[in-house]
Amino acid sequence: MDFELPAKLRTRLAELDHFIDTEIVPLQQQDDNERFFDHRREFSRTDFDNGGTPRPEWEALLGEMFDRADRAGWLRYGLPEEVGGSGGSNLDMAVIREHLAARGLGLHNDLQNESSVVGNFPFVHMFLAFGTPRQREEFVEDMLTRRKRVGFGLTEPEHGSDATWLETTARRDGDDWIINGRKRFNSGMHTATHDVVFARTSGEPGQARDITAFIVPTDTAGFTVDFHWWTFNMPTDHAEVTLADVRVPSSAVFGEVGEGLALAQHFVHENRIRQAASGVGAAQYCIDRSVAYAGERVAFGQPLAARQAVQWPLVELQTDAELVRTLVRKTAWQLDRTDHALISDKVSMCNYRANRLVCEAADRAMQVHGGMGYTRHLPFEHIYRHHRRYRITEGTEEIQLRKVAGYLFGFAGPGKRARA
Repeated sequence: MDFELPAKLRTRLAELDHFIDTEIVPLQQQDDNERFFDHRREFSRTDFDNGGTPRPEWEALLGEMFDRADRAGWLRYGLPEEVGGSGGSNLDMAVIREHLAARGLGLHNDLQNESSVVGNFPFVHMFLAFGTPRQREEFVEDMLTRRKRVGFGLTEPEHGSDATWLETTARRDGDDWIINGRKRFNSGMHTATHDVVFARTSGEPGQARDITAFIVPTDTAGFTVDFHWWTFNMPTDHAEVTLADVRVPSSAVFGEVGEGLALAQHFVHENRIRQAASGVGAAQYCIDRSVAYAGERVAFGQPLAARQAVQWPLVELQTDAELVRTLVRKTAWQLDRTDHALISDKVSMCNYRANRLVCEAADRAMQVHGGMGYTRHLPFEHIYRHHRRYRITEGTEEIQLRKVAGYLFGFAGPGKRARA
């Protein structure tokens, strides 16, 4: 077995670092853009008087970063060549996402809104996999260049992980569909031009089939963004949305009628392994910073690094980081070679363990750094607040464990047993 990263990928990482150092770091350092990343970050980014949504100047800076990354050929790296990408593999993307997070906070790879010089585009993958030719033509390039922005409306006030029980409905009316319902934590709605709304179109509550995805323009009559939820990490882009007799044409159907949850699964599956890789990278950053500080900080006449109370928790974290990193890279490598359904449990293992790891590493970094670790002048509280969300969103820890248990005990997956 060869655990060395491919030479081509190692070269790409060096080239990526050079691009960041020459193009993105100077952009971050000019015009007091550091205010978005230092102790002022949350307050500089958030329009607290306008629902807690991102400030336009913050998003304008991200837009400039995107444009530079796209011109340099990095932004679309993980996308197929047909849409201007480089066809980067799952292994490539996992290693790159870990590498970027391990560099620490910065414009190159911002945590709060998941922006990066190497983009993660689950919606583009969805349109390529499920969209009609017309939908792909209308949305893909415009999403990549931010002329169109698409929200994701699955969660509801009474239904989160239990998506098969959602109460939003859509019924046919001639050649149109009429949608009624509510969505919670509907992402991206402060700037979205369209929203992908999941609604039951037939069947009974609890059935996985008969849920359909619709691409709904946000200016459609009856579609309202009621308010934005303020979250642990700000600014927020998670809205409460109401759909009251929203009429859309049949061309708004995304994928097959009744097969909407396949799109939702595709969306989260694209994200989970990359989130796991980012978690490992951010955890390693916290560990490395803590080890360095422990070697410098003297207390009671000795460096903190001489204390087993400081050493051993970091040893445990470093060991876990090595274990999870190996599992993430192996699973990403398998995703490039295997039917994803066969190893979906491995993706869940990566996701929930990496999410726990980074939260534990950030918490330990705060502890090692003492009072300064608790301040916003160091990055650990921001890392913790960001990654804590992934123990809930796009599949809670409990959902990931449930997936692994289903495969392990034969209730789901390729080893599913027939049951009376």
